[in-house]
Amino acid sequence: MIAVHTDVVGSLLRPPELLKARSEVAAGRMTQAAFKTVEDRAVDNAIALQEAVGLDVITDGEMRRLSFQSQMTEAVAGFGEYDLNAFLWGDWRGDERAKDLSIERPKGLGVVGKLGRKRHLSVEEFTYLRSRTRRIPKMALPSPSLWTNFWSSEHSVSAYPTLDSFLADVVDIMRDEVAELVRLGAIYIQLDAPHYPLLLDPKTRTFYEGQGWDLDRWLARGIEMDNAVIGDFPEVTFGFHL
Repeated sequence: MIAVHTDVVGSLLRPPELLKARSEVAAGRMTQAAFKTVEDRAVDNAIALQEAVGLDVITDGEMRRLSFQSQMTEAVAGFGEYDLNAFLWGDWRGDERAKDLSIERPKGLGVVGKLGRKRHLSVEEFTYLRSRTRRIPKMALPSPSLWTNFWSSEHSVSAYPTLDSFLADVVDIMRDEVAELVRLGAIYIQLDAPHYPLLLDPKTRTFYEGQGWDLDRWLARGIEMDNAVIGDFPEVTFGFHL
C-alpha cells in the first residue's frame, strides 16, 4: 500500500498585520515581546487554516522568516549585511495585476567572516509548531548549494578563499540542524532547492557557473551536499522542494 499525504510545499502569505509588525519592530516602535505575540498569532492562524482544509502535514507557514532562507542568515554570524533583495534578486514575471520586475543582485552581497552559529535555525519554529498541532509537523530548510548566492570572489575570499570551503561550513551547520530537529522529534523535513530548475535559465546558469562550477559539477556536488545534510535517519521522511 502506498502512503499518501497532503501538505503545503512553500510558504503561506504573511498577513498584513505581521508585515506591519515586522516593520514596526525593525524601526524600534514595537517591543520584541509585542512582536512575538503578533508572530505567534500568525502561526496559529496558519496552522488552523491547514487543519481546516484537512492537510495531513502541517507547517508554520514560515511566518517567522523574512524569506524561506533567512533563518540561516539570522541564526549564523558571518554573512555580513543583507536585505530582502539578497533573496529576491532576478527577473520576475507577472500578469496585469503584478507587473514584471527585475532586481539586481546587491553589489555588496557576500559572506564576510567565518560562519558561527548563534542559535539553532529552526528549533523555535519546530517546538512551537509541534505544541500546536496533533498532525505531523514539517520543517523546511534551505539546500546547502543555494547559499552559493552568498559567496563572492570580491567580498568573501578573506574568510573563504573558495566556494567549496564556504559550502563545507554551510553543510556542517545544516547537518547539525537536522540532527537537532530529529532529536526533538521531527519526522518530516523538507529541503528547499528552487535553484536547481532555475539552472535551465541561461542568465541564472551563467551566474552560478561564474561562481566556479560548471553545470555538471553543480548537479553532482549539489546532490552530494543535500545527501550529506539528510544523513542517516531512516525514520525521518525528507521532502525536496524544486
